[in-house]
Amino acid sequence: MTEQKNNPLHGVTLEFILKFLVEQYGFEELGERIRINCFVSDPSINSSLKFLRKTPWARKKVEDLYLYTKRKIG
Repeated sequence: MTEQKNNPLHGVTLEFILKFLVEQYGFEELGERIRINCFVSDPSINSSLKFLRKTPWARKKVEDLYLYTKRKIG
């Protein structure tokens, strides 16, 4: 239980994270920051979620950018 209390992503869904990042950066800039096709080639929330749920390394990059952005904007 203590582990989850210290996890800044606890209770935050991947969909929420993705929508937050798209709102902050848009798909174009998101594709420049994280070079994955789901952000560059015909991007959408649904197709990106499908890819990110199956690809742990890409999900980690998205979660890291989310945490960085949240710290930056306060």
